[in-house]
Amino acid sequence: MRAPAEPTPHDRRRWAKYLVNERAEAHVYRELAARRTGEERDILLALVDAEGRHETHWLTLLGGEPARLPRPDAGTVLIGWLAKRFGSIFVLALAQNAEARSPYESEPFATPAMAADEKIHHEVVRGLAARGRRRLSGTFRAAVFGANDGLVSNLALVMGVGATGVPGQFVLFSGIAGLLAGALSMGAGEFVSVRSQRELLEATEPNNFADSVLPDLDLDANELALVYRTRGMSAPDALARAREIVEDAQQSDRSQPYRRPAEVADDHEVVGSAWRAALSSFLFFASGAIVPVLPWIFGLSGFPAVITALVLVGIALLATGAAVGLLSGGPPLRRAVRQLLIGYGAAAITYLLGLLFGVSMG
Repeated sequence: MRAPAEPTPHDRRRWAKYLVNERAEAHVYRELAARRTGEERDILLALVDAEGRHETHWLTLLGGEPARLPRPDAGTVLIGWLAKRFGSIFVLALAQNAEARSPYESEPFATPAMAADEKIHHEVVRGLAARGRRRLSGTFRAAVFGANDGLVSNLALVMGVGATGVPGQFVLFSGIAGLLAGALSMGAGEFVSVRSQRELLEATEPNNFADSVLPDLDLDANELALVYRTRGMSAPDALARAREIVEDAQQSDRSQPYRRPAEVADDHEVVGSAWRAALSSFLFFASGAIVPVLPWIFGLSGFPAVITALVLVGIALLATGAAVGLLSGGPPLRRAVRQLLIGYGAAAITYLLGLLFGVSMG
């Protein structure tokens, strides 16, 4: 898009806004880089340099530093504040969403290279966030979904029992029983699930069963190439790899058993520990399931207890939904509202059933 010949005062105000936002974004990446080392730190500092080029562009159009500058976007300021204090996967997820909303594609005074940069920045931040998601995927998945399940299932339970008109002590007992039963079930189920997944990975990984006989293979005619073809290599690459391994084995110290180098990366980090996942699932289900019971624990009963439980669980559901949205790269508000509607929907169904049972028994 071609820029207008003469910029208007409105254009200059927009440029100033872009300028402060570029500086705020560079601050975010600088704070994140300060909390990291190695390759991730280098990548974040490269993003700082790129934001600096964009800053220079707007300064040039403005003719230097303006006397007065607007405030940067509140969202970018918040991300910077979080980056300085936490530097977590949540900050990267927020930054990913922010990069996806760049206005440069439709901005007449931004260069095509700047618009392209912003799209690339989104992919870079998405990649960094993906690394964090993979590190969190096992235990954190069990924690988040355990807490959410505890909130929804125990809210539905106490709503249904409470609607029958039974005394508050019976509602409290039902809620505690539901907490323990659900937490134990979640912990056991998560343990079996993760352990089974790890066993499946172990069964499918190469075991290098024939390492001890590799020095005895014919260098030019052997079936080791077939092994590498089963692992996805092309025939020429498999043959070259097999020849390299056999040659290395024949030149090795025969007094020691030969062992091939590791051929695949360990995927167990992605799956996580079965015990950690089970414990997280148990504890977070219990932490979620205790929330609907709190009003009865503190002596409330009847309609006030029901309303208090709905408010407390609603806040918790919004928080867990937003957290899932951030980690998945989706809109956190939409995910939060979805969680809230699901939880309240389940509670409404059991409450109505409880009312029906209460009327029929009355």
